Amino acid sequence: MTPPNWLQNLITQIARLIMAGLSRSEAKEITMRKRMRVSAKGIAELAEHEGIVPGPYLDSVGVWTFGVGHTAEAGRPDPEYMDKGMPRDVDAALRLAFQVFATDLRKFENRVNEAIEVPLEQHEFDALVSFDFNTGGIYRAKLTAAINAGDPDASEHFYGWMRPPEIRTRRKAEKRLFDTGNYDANGDQIAVWGVDDLGNLTAPIMQMDGFKAVKLIQEAQA
Repeated sequence: MTPPNWLQNLITQIARLIMAGLSRSEAKEITMRKRMRVSAKGIAELAEHEGIVPGPYLDSVGVWTFGVGHTAEAGRPDPEYMDKGMPRDVDAALRLAFQVFATDLRKFENRVNEAIEVPLEQHEFDALVSFDFNTGGIYRAKLTAAINAGDPDASEHFYGWMRPPEIRTRRKAEKRLFDTGNYDANGDQIAVWGVDDLGNLTAPIMQMDGFKAVKLIQEAQA
């Protein structure tokens, strides 16, 4: 099986550093250090943008979704084939949601690490992971090309992804985070939504403390 592009690139980078005279361990350490991960603030911001739903639901464009923005495109489980409605054990469903989110998050971190060829500040990386998590567009976006080209106005291209209309507030927040480091959503309280048997969101059943949610997600990543 062919390794994913990000892994091939990583192997190539290590090989180049070894050829430059570094030991294998030194080359691997330097290369891995360049790979960024979403910060705790970034996790809270992303979770607040997405919300948390402990059962499968239909998003604004009719895609079956589960937990923290998980769709079949990101991998298993496929929300369309999960038991519909509110689970009997909400706590267990939330644990599963955080485990799935942790797996998804790692994938999108790798995608952004692979797509962006220039150094980033932490808040810039967090904004781009949020953008890709929502759009899946990091590889083809003009935003990516502009960042890699060193365009000082690159963040204006966040506005190239403003559909459906209800996503505009999030996109503006991502641009603001990229530009200023202001974690606008801040993740203080994250809504946990109810869902009916048809996949329609009902109303929030609770507000989860953002710091508690981040801790659970980070534990799932370990």
